[in-house]
Amino acid sequence: MNLGPISLRPSRLALGLAALLAAWSAAADESAGAARVAARAAARAHVRLDPAQAAMIAEEQKSDRPTRKADLGNKIFHDTTLSEPQGQSCASCHRANLGFTDKGSTSHGANPALFGPRNAPTITYAMFTPPLYAGGDEGPLAYTGGQFRDGRVNFLSDQAKVPLMNPIEMGNPDVPSLIAKVAAAPYAAEFQAAYGAGIFNDPDAAFTALADALQRFESSPLFSRFDSKFDAYRRGETTLTDAEARGLAVFNDPDKGNCALCHLTGPDPVFGARPLLTDFGFDNIGVPRNPDNKFYTMPAQYNPDGKHYVDPGLGAIVPRPTQVGQFKSPSLRNVAVTGPYTHNGYFKTLRGLVDFYNTRDVKPRCSSPFTREADAIAQGCWPVAEQPATVNKTDLGNLHLSDQDVDDIVAFLGTLTDGWKPSGDKKH
Repeated sequence: MNLGPISLRPSRLALGLAALLAAWSAAADESAGAARVAARAAARAHVRLDPAQAAMIAEEQKSDRPTRKADLGNKIFHDTTLSEPQGQSCASCHRANLGFTDKGSTSHGANPALFGPRNAPTITYAMFTPPLYAGGDEGPLAYTGGQFRDGRVNFLSDQAKVPLMNPIEMGNPDVPSLIAKVAAAPYAAEFQAAYGAGIFNDPDAAFTALADALQRFESSPLFSRFDSKFDAYRRGETTLTDAEARGLAVFNDPDKGNCALCHLTGPDPVFGARPLLTDFGFDNIGVPRNPDNKFYTMPAQYNPDGKHYVDPGLGAIVPRPTQVGQFKSPSLRNVAVTGPYTHNGYFKTLRGLVDFYNTRDVKPRCSSPFTREADAIAQGCWPVAEQPATVNKTDLGNLHLSDQDVDDIVAFLGTLTDGWKPSGDKKH
């Protein structure tokens, strides 16, 4: 039977089915996007500051003048005698003029030959981080909150203790030897006045008091200024440039950047009218291994895996394989001045990081997993993720942003730096 020539043109039925499938696909994507937004909003509804934490912050925020304990914490924060060997303070890795970071991919300790595995995060706005909360699902918001990039402790007072005793950081061998240094410090009398005349008789109590003073200093207005250009814009005191305004729009657009899914730019339902530019959730964005991470070359007593070391992130804190390689979404306040970026300092430039969000799953994989950011950009590739099994492939990786969109987002991120001063007319 001769059926005649076969037409290569699609039939009306085929076209109709294709259109219907495309509509279903678009509706599914939109529904999935709406579901993710709803899920993150639902998770945030459970996020709360500890009442004692909130009360302490309120006390320290009442005035621009530090309280007695916060002033003591300032002196401790800058004391270079509290490391072993002497020479390093908290301020060594958290410098005020660098957004309370240190500009290193990873940071060296009191012994300048020793380096940790992670990039020093900013401690601005860290006071508002809620305790680690288990949401119960297997997605990006299974956990929220906690201090450090992996949420391992709940409060700044707990966080303050860790570097002091870490052998790669400030290197104190034990609490009594640390407290002996504090008792000999110029501010020892102030310490006793704040925490009791006999405080040094109990090293553990003195260590807790020292951590309290540090957390009070880090909860003072110096660390939460809310005086960026973005804050002035939200108060109606200035306008954004065209590029900044476009960048904000793309940042917020759920069909484009959708950065605000994790980095909230509007009033926060938990923390009030001033956005913190984070939802405190955890995610694995697929960051590559950093060839410049000096932890790879540390002695076996600190890093027995050598160059094969991979950072487990939250997976080292909670016993769930879905959380391996996840790190807390940082606040983007001051992000323009706090590079390098990500947990291991892989990204040296903010534009490179935004481009990675946009093209991670579009560009081919680099031939070497140890390809630097600049080389990857030049080669038109991205290295494989440090922890590939748990990478978030839903919310980033192929955002379909133009080069202009990427540049505009970077311009907007520049408005988040504290200490902005208007130039010329109030409206500009």
